[in-house]
Amino acid sequence: MIRLTIGFGVVGIALGLVGVWTGPSQELNAAPPQDWDPVAAAAYLDDRQAWWMEWPGAARDHGTSCVSCHTTAPYALARTALRTAPTRMPSDVERRLFENIETRVRAWQDVEPYYSDAEHRPGKSRESRGTESILNALILTNRDAQTGAFAATTRQALDHLWELQVNVGKDAGAWPWLNFGLEPWETDAAQYFGASLAGIAVGTAADSYVSTPRVQLGLAGLVAYLGGVADSQYVFNRLHGLWATAVLGDGLTALQQQAVITDTLDLQRRDGGWSLSALGPFQRLDGTSLEPTSDGYATGLAVFVLQQAGVSMEDGRLVKGLDWLRGHQGVDGSWPASSLNKVRDPFSERGRFMRDVATAYAVLALTAGE
Repeated sequence: MIRLTIGFGVVGIALGLVGVWTGPSQELNAAPPQDWDPVAAAAYLDDRQAWWMEWPGAARDHGTSCVSCHTTAPYALARTALRTAPTRMPSDVERRLFENIETRVRAWQDVEPYYSDAEHRPGKSRESRGTESILNALILTNRDAQTGAFAATTRQALDHLWELQVNVGKDAGAWPWLNFGLEPWETDAAQYFGASLAGIAVGTAADSYVSTPRVQLGLAGLVAYLGGVADSQYVFNRLHGLWATAVLGDGLTALQQQAVITDTLDLQRRDGGWSLSALGPFQRLDGTSLEPTSDGYATGLAVFVLQQAGVSMEDGRLVKGLDWLRGHQGVDGSWPASSLNKVRDPFSERGRFMRDVATAYAVLALTAGE
């Protein structure tokens, strides 16, 4: 049986991965730690998610909005890390998001897919359902993990997820995933990203649910997929596979885990950060050059996942990555990142999509490192 040893949170995950990283810690001359402002980060994230739920472009039927990979899903994961003790109650924006998702989960047979075959092209309804099922489960299991509960709607969301898992062919073990040719979340290669998120969602659910025969059967297929195709994935995707393996306690082999850790650390820049443009063979659709500089998304993702994979918090490379994050928060509470697809005004509403995800992952890395 695939065994879980800890659910997803924003604390270090100590699983079968502990001891995988055997390389020496590099003593880098990191800059002195600087303060960061979690209150400003929370305000930025709340404001952006509130805007998203009101934006006409995100509106869907039944008075709901779609769950985005750039704003909503990262928001849900990071915002729980910013709740203050002892109450740890969700913000009003979080509650609205949960209500939005639960409305769609309860009305699953009646709600329209995010993108239908009729309005777009054949296959989009199936891709939309697969994508939504994973994101719904990810957000609700993360919510429940903070309270120790396992809500009926969370179980429903997970049931929807399993109903849509691919069982035959080259994609067996994965899910249909949206593909609009947009990096890094909506391409052919992003199916691996989506399957990794599914693993994180399931691995975060209550142990009593995960131990059931139906779930174990689905997990066996997922684990086989994650490990079976990992070597053909670029670093961005493999980082998510490593994260899923940390949560599930299974997935990538020890050698594969070691390779992801090594390859990721090799991409660290001299300033301590990572650049999203270096995590895959990305090319912009408008023909412009990618930004080669360190950014909050790649740095937050790399540091956070390496933490979960068992790399020591005292490792000089992680220390320097965290220092980069502490030193690059904007006055609005956000962290910088740029589109992999086209040049955008970073402070326009659409241009902020990358700042949204960068801020969420910076928060995850910084809170896990405290």
